[in-house]
Order: sequence, then structure tokens, then C-alpha cells
Amino acid sequence: MTAEGFGPAATRPAPAPVTLLIADDDEVTRSGLRTLLAAQPGIAVVGEAADGVEAVEQARRLRPDVVLMDVRMPRCNGIEATRQLLAEPAQSAQSAQSVGPPKVVVITTFENDGYVTAALSAGASGFVLKRLPVRQIAEAVRVVAAGEAILFPAALRRMVAARPLGSAEALPKAALTEREEEVLRLMATGLSNPDIAQSLMVSLETVKTHVGNVLTKLGAQNRTHAVVIAYESGLVVPGFTG
Repeated sequence: MTAEGFGPAATRPAPAPVTLLIADDDEVTRSGLRTLLAAQPGIAVVGEAADGVEAVEQARRLRPDVVLMDVRMPRCNGIEATRQLLAEPAQSAQSAQSVGPPKVVVITTFENDGYVTAALSAGASGFVLKRLPVRQIAEAVRVVAAGEAILFPAALRRMVAARPLGSAEALPKAALTEREEEVLRLMATGLSNPDIAQSLMVSLETVKTHVGNVLTKLGAQNRTHAVVIAYESGLVVPGFTG
């Protein structure tokens, strides 16, 4: 059957894959992750790095959407590499396609690793465990690339308790609206934008607007930083579930 407006011309192009750089000092782990993640839909592995110095150099050269960053690496660990990457949002962006630094997902062996909270404070968008099934690691990469965050409220609370970032005054000065505060509280529970939209019974675009306003008003570099500010200011308290 043919009809005007239907057929090949009306087919939507497939979305571009998420480009990924893998940084891990263990060659076997790095090679395994590359092989497994490259086979996942919607992900294109564009490079590898064996230490933090190489991770920064490769990220600035290749401009991946996401860096999967191990913590314990020689020369420069994953925390410092994350800090360096996210501290210079525009200096390395030479091409018209560059829109800022990559997102960083920390990959670690233990959930209670103290390095994880330090990496989050350095600006990482979240962390995953090496023992997770590869499909879950791939999903974390896709989620972070889409502007979400992989948040673990317990880890964030530990970070706030152990290393205050001095942003407790940011929330009152930001003059968030009542709805923006509500969205921030839901962000702190780890909800994604679609989940927040469902909870508040509003459109996804409305939630994205509120999230953008929250980040701008707080001066937060990402969702994780905004949630840290929420905890530090007292807007969200341990045990809050939404």
C-alpha cells in the first residue's frame, strides 16, 4: 500500500550512538569492557586509556559523549582526571560539534569505596560497579549521555557528611520556585526526568525546563552537584524518599 506521506521518505533516522571512552589500567578489564560494550545497541566505543593522564588526553582529542572512568590508575587517578576534564568546559572544544566536556561515569569494584564519593564531588555524573551485567553498565552510559545522572543517595549523604562543599548558602540565594524545589527533592531520590514527570503528572519537557532552571540558579555543574547542594542546605534530609 502506498500513500502520500508514507514510505521511506517518512522514516525517522536512527539516533546517533553514544560515543564512549574507556579508562582502566587493567588491560584485560579494559579490553573486555570494550568488546562487550561495543556490542550493545546505541554505543560506539571510540577509544581506550590506560591511566588518568591518557584519559584526559584522549577525551580532549576524541570528544566522547561519556568517559567510563576507573578510579585507581597510575600517573593520575580517576578522581583527578575527572576534575581536570570537567574544570575546563570550553578550552578543549575546538570543533563546532564540541559542546563541552564529556560526562563521566566512575566504574569501581566496591560500592562503599571512598573514592566514589570523591569522584562525585569532582563532577562525575554517577558510578557503576564492575560486577554489574554489561547491559546495566551500557544503560548507565546511555542514561548519563542523555543528561540524567546515576545517583545513589546513600553515597551522596556520605559525601556531604565527609566533605562539605561550602554551598549551603547556594539554595536560599537561588530563589527557587516551589515547583523547582519539589523537582530538586525528587532528583535527590535518584528519579530520572520521566519518573519525575510521572510523579508530578506534568510533561517531560516541563520537567526538563525545571531541571535546567534549578541547575542554572544553583550554579550547579550537573544533577549530582545540585543534589549535593540540596543535602547541604537542608532541603533534603537523610531518609527522604519523595
